[in-house]
Amino acid sequence: MPTPTQAFNRIRLVVGSLLVLAAIFLAPGTCLAVSDTVLHSFGRGSDGNFPDRGSLVFDSSGNLYGTTNLGGTNSLGTVFELSPKAGGGWKEIVIYNFDNGDGGNSPQGGVILDSTGALYGTTYSGGSHNGGTVFKLIPHSDGTWTEKVLHSFGQDSDGYAPIAGVTVDSAGNLYGTTVYGGAFSEGTVYKLTPDGEGNWSEKVLHSFDNNGTDGADPYGAVIFDSAGNLYGTTSYGGTNTCGGPGCGIVFELSPGDDGIWTETVLHNFNFDGTDGQNPAAGLLLDSGRNLYGSTTGGGANDEGAVFELKAKNGGGWTEKVLHSFDITDGYHPDAPLILDSSGNLYSTTLNGGDYSLGTVFELIPQGDGTWTEKLLHSLGNGTDGAVPYAGLVFDSAGNLYGVTCQGGNYSGGTVFEVSP
Repeated sequence: MPTPTQAFNRIRLVVGSLLVLAAIFLAPGTCLAVSDTVLHSFGRGSDGNFPDRGSLVFDSSGNLYGTTNLGGTNSLGTVFELSPKAGGGWKEIVIYNFDNGDGGNSPQGGVILDSTGALYGTTYSGGSHNGGTVFKLIPHSDGTWTEKVLHSFGQDSDGYAPIAGVTVDSAGNLYGTTVYGGAFSEGTVYKLTPDGEGNWSEKVLHSFDNNGTDGADPYGAVIFDSAGNLYGTTSYGGTNTCGGPGCGIVFELSPGDDGIWTETVLHNFNFDGTDGQNPAAGLLLDSGRNLYGSTTGGGANDEGAVFELKAKNGGGWTEKVLHSFDITDGYHPDAPLILDSSGNLYSTTLNGGDYSLGTVFELIPQGDGTWTEKLLHSLGNGTDGAVPYAGLVFDSAGNLYGVTCQGGNYSGGTVFEVSP
């Protein structure tokens, strides 16, 4: 098992630089302008710092929740809440500090909410077997939160090192991925099932095997379709080597009546001068059952791409590259996409833009089947945030919210808003 530092460095090699839920249909289909506001700067005192791959989530009261990979009272990461203040501005509180105990530490993915206001997420390391955890944070009326570990990874043929957060189905089961571990040490897709008495049991649905066909190292979360099939990506593996451990795949996992899940590889990425390679984020599924995603490399300029997969009548899928990034418009997209009600796509790039420190972008479909990119904001100017690994979330007014892992007043990253 690699150390957290070794594994962390391996992740960063995907994007080639040191400088991740299903579709969201909340915002109107307008072209956003360039008004950017930093809502919070991380890194001061015992605050968290370095928000990583976890996108933010809103509750019904308009509060935002997220994670930081480092910082907090134990320097091992936090879960935070940002609340809008009367008269303007936002107030941040750290609702949980991770430590060296069995509760896990160093969360890289985001959190999700249930109907009671509880939060669910993962930690990359720590736990009783030091392979990371799935956790639940339970709110109390006095404003405090209690952590409950639902599963500790790293024992026997279990997976370990979950980077992405979890996805929930209608029955309350949780699903996610681990980058390493499993039967072939190439990562897993897992399911956690509650027993109604507060206990959870884990089942590995698929162990990836970098055998020249299957994928390896899933960094992104999984999503569902209406039939209960799971979809995701692996950053490596597949039939095309790309001169290394593989270009990555898009996969589907389908449940059988016997409880066994069957994997189908929908697309093998191919570094052929057009296709993307090495996706690091999960997928987006629209109402027409089309899948959308991004790759950190490849494309026409070898700086990353946004792609679409369409299901073909009679079986199979067809891939189309919607946009290839270059140095000027941003490059190395590492985050999942979101969708507005007009079919426009939004996300972030790690690098590029006016200050070479990342961008917020929109992709707009045209009537002839092409897509036009609009650069909404270049990150990294002054005390602005920089280098966003995470994706975006809309509010009901069409404003976009995200996090950066660097920049801000204290160089520990930011929460930002881009407004139309």
